Amino acid sequence: MPADQHAPKLRAIDAPATDTATAAESDRVTNAALAIAGVGLFTFLTYLGAQVAIPTPPYGIPQTLQTLAVVLAALGLGAKLGMASMLLYAIIGAAGGKVFADHSGGLAILLGQTGGYIVGFIACQPVIHALVRRRDGTVRSMWWIAGAVIAGHVVIFAIGVPWLYIVRGFDPATTITWSKALYYGMVVYLPNMVLKSAIAAIIGRWAAPFASSRGW
Repeated sequence: MPADQHAPKLRAIDAPATDTATAAESDRVTNAALAIAGVGLFTFLTYLGAQVAIPTPPYGIPQTLQTLAVVLAALGLGAKLGMASMLLYAIIGAAGGKVFADHSGGLAILLGQTGGYIVGFIACQPVIHALVRRRDGTVRSMWWIAGAVIAGHVVIFAIGVPWLYIVRGFDPATTITWSKALYYGMVVYLPNMVLKSAIAAIIGRWAAPFASSRGW
């Protein structure tokens, strides 16, 4: 009889522990699914942004909406997943997928005059993340988010402009100087950058806390 009396109590104690483990496993699966979907989503949004392209003379580097998706990837996915989404975008394009501006693709585009900007898409992710998140994982203020987005653009330009200068330097038909590379590779895009940064900061005020809550 004593053993029978204790049996229901043991089952009652074990049941909540099992439920907790099941709930934790379900949450991990959900979080993993959301992460995969998020990486795919921002890869796709970067592709869409590339198709809104206005070429600018003399080098034809287009004004696009790409960097809006790029900086939002860092805010909405965190550093690692943001880098994964941009790396996936670059790999698809390099493999021949028509995901770059004007529905172009191929390794030649990645190695061409705009390739540095695409590399910058990947490199800016941890920079934005580091400026937006405190060490405890909480998200800083709107001003920090805006500053982080601008810093992300600076990283993109810091890689893209020298890349443009070097690649164009190999073309004997083109005369390029550092001042031209800076002007046509960065300065003409600054008004567009400010607008995209403002939009990203507003959206990021919601997206960054969501990413932090998922542990991304």
